[in-house]
Amino acid sequence: MISFFRAVTCALATAPMMLAPLPAQAQPNAKGAVVATTALGGAPSGASAHRIRYRSSDQNGKPVIVTGAVIVPRGPARAGARDVVVWAHGASGVAETCGLSDKPGLYDQIAGLNALLAAGYVVVAPDYQGLGSPGPHPFLVGKAAAHNVIDAVRAARAMPQAHAGRRYAVFGESLGGYSALWAGAEAAAYAPELQLVGVAAAAPPTDLKANLTGGTNAAVRAFLTAYTASSWEKVYALPLMTVVKPHTASLIHALARNCVTLDGFKLRTKIGMLRLAGQLRNVDLAASPRWAALIARNSVDPARLTVPLFIAQGSKDAIVAPDVTRGFVDALCRRGAAVRFMPIEGGDHVSVGKRSASEAVAWIGDRFANRPAPSNCGGG
Repeated sequence: MISFFRAVTCALATAPMMLAPLPAQAQPNAKGAVVATTALGGAPSGASAHRIRYRSSDQNGKPVIVTGAVIVPRGPARAGARDVVVWAHGASGVAETCGLSDKPGLYDQIAGLNALLAAGYVVVAPDYQGLGSPGPHPFLVGKAAAHNVIDAVRAARAMPQAHAGRRYAVFGESLGGYSALWAGAEAAAYAPELQLVGVAAAAPPTDLKANLTGGTNAAVRAFLTAYTASSWEKVYALPLMTVVKPHTASLIHALARNCVTLDGFKLRTKIGMLRLAGQLRNVDLAASPRWAALIARNSVDPARLTVPLFIAQGSKDAIVAPDVTRGFVDALCRRGAAVRFMPIEGGDHVSVGKRSASEAVAWIGDRFANRPAPSNCGGG
């Protein structure tokens, strides 16, 4: 899991590798079309991997290019086509150099990767729009995230060596859990030719107003707010100074240039987070009608989720408040959703994806096997 507690600046990030363009006849304008690819080294034993650029669309349907990784088990596909699992990663930043598909440690970040490959699935890991490709990155913008995730499946299907079928599942953590849920809400309308069998989400933000003010670590919440506010200022042309003072806006812009990596915050970044936490103590983005409307629009609506769901949440999460996730699950249950809720006692935000991976992968396998979706609504 990529953690807000282990971030460094984008300046330290590995420079993006060059991608070889595909032949011109392989570059249609369809969503999911792969326009460039390069082999990736270090893939797990028995698998091959490629970094790709593929076509997708933003929240308004405007064409965009997204990068990502496709990891394929070696050997013949079972039954002629492989099922696809999209891994939606957690927050890595909002700057163009914050993509993950060209960074060391990519494979280690994908929870349950070896088990997914052993089961014969194609695993696709999108970077999201604006990370590894020109921005802006629409951070916590639901429709854009859903489009990027779903079009990653189309991209896998466009690669002959993947032998990818039309059935897919989405597994994500943190921001990726949010993206996975939004993909669940958008899938039927956006990609009716595909079959989404289920969505697994670990520690997903759902009610953005509650998530941006919840949690127990004020400095980390400030960093999350910096990402959101900086992104939305560009995506929605909504100036920060409509809700914060100029010096606070400057600090938000400075922090938003930092990527989240494995190595830890630099001291100056930690100091900036603490300063911003103090400045945001009495700031409520939702007090502005325009910001409030966007917060509501980009929250996850339980009523739109009709696919089977697996949701995991750690009880010691300092970023995504456990009570907010529990409330979301309760709302799903009231609507009769097939939801398997996995509370992880003592689990924090960093560990929940990998701690839930074994059960999530087994749950995904049952969905592909067409077994009845379980629900533990009303139980622990």
